[in-house]
Amino acid sequence: PRCLSGEGFGKPPLSTHALLRLEQMTQASTSQAGIPLMLMRGGTSKGLFFLAKDLPTNTSQRDSLLLALMGSPDPRQIDGLGGANPLTSKVAIISKSKDSDADVDYLFLQVSVNEALVSDRQNCGNIVAAVAPFALERGLVECSKDSDLARVRIRLVNTGGMATATVTTHAGQVQYEGSTTIAGVPGTAAPIDLDFSGTMGSSCGSLLPSGSGLDQIDGIDLTMVDNGMPVVILKASDFGITGNESPAELEANTTLGARLESIRLQAGHIMNLGDVSTTTVPKMTLVSASNTGAHLNTRTFIPHRCHQAIGVLGAVSVATAVQIPGTVAYQLAGPADTINPNTANPNTANPDLIRIEHPSGQFEAKVRVTIEEDAIRVDRSGIVRTARKLMDGVAFPREP
Repeated sequence: PRCLSGEGFGKPPLSTHALLRLEQMTQASTSQAGIPLMLMRGGTSKGLFFLAKDLPTNTSQRDSLLLALMGSPDPRQIDGLGGANPLTSKVAIISKSKDSDADVDYLFLQVSVNEALVSDRQNCGNIVAAVAPFALERGLVECSKDSDLARVRIRLVNTGGMATATVTTHAGQVQYEGSTTIAGVPGTAAPIDLDFSGTMGSSCGSLLPSGSGLDQIDGIDLTMVDNGMPVVILKASDFGITGNESPAELEANTTLGARLESIRLQAGHIMNLGDVSTTTVPKMTLVSASNTGAHLNTRTFIPHRCHQAIGVLGAVSVATAVQIPGTVAYQLAGPADTINPNTANPNTANPDLIRIEHPSGQFEAKVRVTIEEDAIRVDRSGIVRTARKLMDGVAFPREP
């Protein structure tokens, strides 16, 4: 009260009316219920992480709240926490799993920047890198003081697959500092090993939704593949570009964008995704010969913005196609003796390692594909990512 009245500060005291008004304004500013959340970087993405119990159970109410928190629709997301890019307008909702085979359930939501849309039609393998640290931080999974590693089994609610994350810990605390680098993220951090299972055909029903490794739409050869992320792979040269253009150059190419969208809409039906005009899948990946010794060079549309790198599960799907004879990816991956259809690349110390070049560097995926007569089986899908806790607190969304 002395502070509010001005006593002790060499100023005349406020009138009774002014003091009452100031107290009313102070109470109003603190009366709005805040939403607990953690802002985290996962791989090359950034998003808002919530405990499921802190959000409305009604989907419409939940999505309205998330749009308000992000500041969408607005190209700058100036009145919210979004970063004005699809890669920084993401949400993870985590809860303790009721499935005996998992520790936590992870629902991913993509919040549109320019439209009032929230989509649950895909996974996000970058954001999943931060799920285990978040679960450990929030106490959903016990972090042992007797081990320097914590293993968290994550159920991917969007598609039903699983991911097992191995996180570095010390004295019962998640360790974020380390020496691991990933392309597209400055600095170094502690590694997070992710191994996926049950991702083959998880969105489309089969690894090659059309039943073939090579199809044609609008006169363009392409490969449709789903190993955790539905992806359409096309040769950059078929569109009159090199595949080395920057994301900004490709986004500015409206003719290219229109052609890709025409193919994407048709591919959606073939891939058992239905009408994809308002969804974020499938992703469209243009491939060309690598400039840096990787298996392939890529430029990925997600679906209308060009990715500054490449999504985790999108890269896993492309790496899978690299190992299947006849696909567009296989055709550009180098001489036949470079890729073994049964055990990936036999000329490396790690035969499962497939390197995917992208605008920010290289992505390494550990994928093993086995081909037996007419059957194709994915035996392994693994990656290494990093994550970091950026902020932990309470957010206040704008009123509707």
